[in-house]
Amino acid sequence: MIFTAMKKLFLFTLLILSFVSVSAQKRKYSTFYEQRASLFELLPTTSKDIIFLGNSITNGCEWAELFNNPHVKNRGISGDICEGVYDRLDPIVKGKPAKLFLLIGINDVSRGTSADTIALGIKRIIEKVQSASPRTKIYLQSVLPVSNEYNMFSTHTSRGNVVLEINSRLVKLAKEKKITYIDLYSHFVNKETGKLRSDLSNDGLHMLGKGYMLWRDLVKQYVK
Repeated sequence: MIFTAMKKLFLFTLLILSFVSVSAQKRKYSTFYEQRASLFELLPTTSKDIIFLGNSITNGCEWAELFNNPHVKNRGISGDICEGVYDRLDPIVKGKPAKLFLLIGINDVSRGTSADTIALGIKRIIEKVQSASPRTKIYLQSVLPVSNEYNMFSTHTSRGNVVLEINSRLVKLAKEKKITYIDLYSHFVNKETGKLRSDLSNDGLHMLGKGYMLWRDLVKQYVK
């Protein structure tokens, strides 16, 4: 009887220790985030570089080829949020890049985060860049519209109205921080439906090639 009770106690203790161990190892971000962020830590940036920073929408483009410029570098990570961008800024700002184009927020929207909280998260990013690399010119790009017509990414596309709230705050934030605001939204939205143009996306969230070409045309004056 005593032996059985001790055995049960031992097994229970092992179970608790196993749970604690698993909890301690729980990742803050995805494995893809870790993979990509670890690569960016090893890829240097220089004062000649132009950084495109953001989530999967940025991640999905070949920026250097789009602008025919090897100094234009992709620092997008699929699934990233404002906090994730903030946490991986050090390797970017260490090189004092010439310019930084930021687009982030839609994955925060999908998590139910408010427009005010998202704007504050973006403000933290801007302030960290300005503090660590004051000569870097920051270009704050509007969050892009979404569309629910494809029945995909419902947590993103069902809250498309929040995007407008975020962008209105970003306009004010850009003025406050004396940086350039780039309105992508009005060029990507279907004026009649208020949704992402169907000729620019095939899932309501990410860009087709035509979408990236439009994006290039809208920002190329600032890249140059």
